[in-house]
Amino acid sequence: MDDLSLLVDLHRDGPRQGPGGVEETRLAIRLSGLRPGPQLRIADVGCGTGASTLVLAEDLEAEVVAVDFLPDFLTPLEAEARARNLSHRITTHAASMEALTFADASFDAIWSEGAIYNMGFAHGVQSWRRFLKHGGILAVSELTWLTQERPAELTEHWQRAYPEVDTAAAKMAVLEENGFTPVGYFALSPRCWLDNYYRPLQARFAGFLSRHDGDPRAAELVAAEQVEIALYERHAAHVSYGFYIARRTAE
Repeated sequence: MDDLSLLVDLHRDGPRQGPGGVEETRLAIRLSGLRPGPQLRIADVGCGTGASTLVLAEDLEAEVVAVDFLPDFLTPLEAEARARNLSHRITTHAASMEALTFADASFDAIWSEGAIYNMGFAHGVQSWRRFLKHGGILAVSELTWLTQERPAELTEHWQRAYPEVDTAAAKMAVLEENGFTPVGYFALSPRCWLDNYYRPLQARFAGFLSRHDGDPRAAELVAAEQVEIALYERHAAHVSYGFYIARRTAE
């Protein structure tokens, strides 16, 4: 089993593959100004197992194209959509977020919770804009500094892991530079990290290590996750995901 397969095995049974929450998705919907209706078309890019996809399809009665490059994540989403009678609203699409082939101006909204970092915030904003109708909504959560000064160990960790981490003001500037008008912003609370993501992840560690007993890469993966969790617990006041909601401006 390669490193990616190990990562998938650790995360595919989780309700989320990153920090977030149902109420936070709903708050972003309210800030976006999107109105429910079957004519609404949304792409949920980097959807994972579909925590946000299901809320978008249910609350907005929208057609949602759920995109992830890992079919192992899309399979449980499809099962949950069937269980909730939402299959007629959700279409899964296995593809890289960096190589989307949608038609220009084909979506009313592009959603991406905790995933745009995979290609970088600026690159994602630039690349996905073309798929939005004029006046369409971009809603993404992105790693964000909450304070100007931070503990050195926190800064060093995240600058190694994700050099694009920055303040909300800097992220807003990126949006504006790339043809978007910000219409809403909020930071995810510690509950979104601890209760909704880290604690369920920790609960899966024992089973994961048992399945891969003797594989040092599995032990290293868990150890790295534990380091990140402990770091967040010490310094939650300084970093979170910021949720950015912006409107595509006219040409």
